[in-house]
Amino acid sequence: MTRLQKILAQAGVASRRKCEEIILAGRVAVNGETICEPGAKADADSEILVDGKKIAREKKFYIAFHKPAGVVTTAFDPQGRPTVMDFVPRDVRLFPVGRLDFDTSGLLILTNDGDFANKLSHPSHEIKKTYIATLRGKISRENLQKFRRGIKIDGRLTAPAEIKILREENSQTVAEISIREGRNRQVRKMCDAVGCPVIALKRVAIGGVQLGDLPVGKWRELENFLL
Repeated sequence: MTRLQKILAQAGVASRRKCEEIILAGRVAVNGETICEPGAKADADSEILVDGKKIAREKKFYIAFHKPAGVVTTAFDPQGRPTVMDFVPRDVRLFPVGRLDFDTSGLLILTNDGDFANKLSHPSHEIKKTYIATLRGKISRENLQKFRRGIKIDGRLTAPAEIKILREENSQTVAEISIREGRNRQVRKMCDAVGCPVIALKRVAIGGVQLGDLPVGKWRELENFLL
């Protein structure tokens, strides 16, 4: 017997955390009985329906996508803005792992593997995410050390970040910044806190997965990769 939210996640319904919400909402039935308890279990022979549709075991699929700025990281946007789902295959159930801000471009991983999504996004795994940031102004040596020690944003100190100045041009700085957290707009808020607001931000790596030369708006399948 396996926990129901794990079965749903493995079937690509959503991340395990989201599957718990789906169960609580009464949207799941096992062998004809509606289940509202996330701790419930089912076996391999159980008929499981979500919103009246039988779940099917799917081949696990992982893609790297180069998200353009001005695209939202959701399946649907009530404001009618373009979403990442407008750019990726429609014949496979996919969902984005984590988010990139509307104004941020770069690497986004999409999958139908809920367990993998949970591992990748959970803070306890501390998977490094690397960004190239174009900043207004120049970062002092003292402020570089603040990044490396932690910066207070939203009332809490961040974990130490890695930062490397790539070049300085006139009144702008281009820096490589790596973090192991996933707070909302974290890199932007850290840069704001030292007086060097972000002009442009692009994520170039998640763990061992590199954006590389993948063109903006394009995707590639990931195989045999390690985070």
